[in-house]
Amino acid sequence: MIVSNEHALVSKVEEYVEEYMSNFDPSHDYNHIKRVSALAMHILEKESVLRPDVVFDNEAVCLAALCHDVGDRKYLKPGEDSSTLVHQLLVRFGAAPELAQKVQLISTNVSFSNEKKNPELVKKLVVKHPELGIVQDADRIDAIGAVGIGRVFAYGAAKAPERGMQGSIDHFGEKLELLGEMCKTETGKDIAAERTRRLRDFKSWWADETALADLTSG
Repeated sequence: MIVSNEHALVSKVEEYVEEYMSNFDPSHDYNHIKRVSALAMHILEKESVLRPDVVFDNEAVCLAALCHDVGDRKYLKPGEDSSTLVHQLLVRFGAAPELAQKVQLISTNVSFSNEKKNPELVKKLVVKHPELGIVQDADRIDAIGAVGIGRVFAYGAAKAPERGMQGSIDHFGEKLELLGEMCKTETGKDIAAERTRRLRDFKSWWADETALADLTSG
């Protein structure tokens, strides 16, 4: 199990998500879910100490980390409704409707693109549901650093091969280097700062090694 939790609901969700993502490319496979889940629980532990006045819903963090890519529009299957998919599966597995709705809300609003489109809405949701900030940070941290570098090349090869490897490097500045600034928790910001430094180091090495060639993306 990803999290030391005997709750039958978590076990059922883990099994479902592992199967659901079994055909996804390596940038969004079940290992990504395991990393995000571990990061989310680490951030939750640290933030619970740093912010003793905030009561976090541990189960919601755990389940939202597991489910945050269920219904991801980049991989949505025919007939699936991303706005209700998580809620439906959680209720089917025995979750209380209120918990299922909360996890659906968090999962729906984790994404970078959603926050760019609706920044004020996400800001309000993070205040109301601080668990959202934790899962967002965990997901974004997994997109940067050494792991993030591996993931961006894997995603480029699977979804945008016409851009080539240079296109993946260009994506550093388009998105990846911005993620740390969007972290909501102090713990997340600290981790993201170091991982962003690693991104920039790698980009510098890439520029040095390709300086003699005229490379373009696509």
